Amino acid sequence: MHETLGPVLIDLAKRSIEQGLSEGRFKDIDLAGLPKDLEQPGAVFVTLKKSGDLRGCIGSPMAWRPLGQDVVENAYKAAFEDPRFPPLTKGEWQVVNLSVSILTPPVRMDIENEADLLTQLRPGVDGLIIEDAGRRALFLPAVWEVLPDPKSFLAHLKVKAGLPSTHWSPGFKASRFEAVEVDAENVK
Repeated sequence: MHETLGPVLIDLAKRSIEQGLSEGRFKDIDLAGLPKDLEQPGAVFVTLKKSGDLRGCIGSPMAWRPLGQDVVENAYKAAFEDPRFPPLTKGEWQVVNLSVSILTPPVRMDIENEADLLTQLRPGVDGLIIEDAGRRALFLPAVWEVLPDPKSFLAHLKVKAGLPSTHWSPGFKASRFEAVEVDAENVK
């Protein structure tokens, strides 16, 4: 992803959230006049943190709509529709840190068993999507900062999917991806 898009993505995410705060609902943002790269399919996750703790995170694991639209809609959802948190307030917005992670397409991993999966994982690099028993969950590569051990990383992701931390079956599937994270604090 082109380096110069970072500030534009952060600006779009901020505009979407600020519009939600002022109007109380989602409204499309005009993307006219923005870089053409934003018209290409793209997948992003928008993350909000308050005092270093997660405050909202919503995104698309795969590109299915224009990148600009994905940022705008996921920013709104991260602030107001993440089921783990109440809607963001104007007071919180003043102290929340915003980041946008642009994802590469997920690649299915060829795995024999859990030990094989664990040896293939690249801590600090790989985001991971797991699927089994009708359940699915995703961790962005940034989660390695909190869970640096591959076994713990995978166990927590299983729990996030609603599976026991020790779950394994022959039908277990995993896909990895990478992400470029743009943090609002580092964008001028």
